[in-house]
Amino acid sequence: MQIISIAGTTGKDAEYKTTQSGAEMCSTSVAVNGYANGEKTTTWYDVTSWGKGSEGLARMLRKGSKIACSGELSTREHNGKTYLQVRTNGITVQGTPAGGTDAPQEPQRSSRQAETVHPDDLDDDIPFVSMRCVY
Repeated sequence: MQIISIAGTTGKDAEYKTTQSGAEMCSTSVAVNGYANGEKTTTWYDVTSWGKGSEGLARMLRKGSKIACSGELSTREHNGKTYLQVRTNGITVQGTPAGGTDAPQEPQRSSRQAETVHPDDLDDDIPFVSMRCVY
């Protein structure tokens, strides 16, 4: 078994599914950026998280969410292409895209207008919110 840890950006909204036996799963694709030979590279992983809490996790993960996870690395072949897969039992949500939410809840509609925040009022030492989702 190969264990890998990755941190990257989700490439699509997560999908929630249950198997015929009732097992819950949440899956998404994750882009991990790096550099090789002085050029920017992107490696894509199909990440699947199993177990209770998968439904809430799927509601939380939107395209552009920043996540970190570790799990069992495997590959699958399809139409001559090799796909990297990570099977994990926990994902750390580091941040959600603009308009996203850090809590697994349905979007709320409000008649209030958005508040304006001045950039000088923001703390630059805290780049994102971290939330650990382990089940």
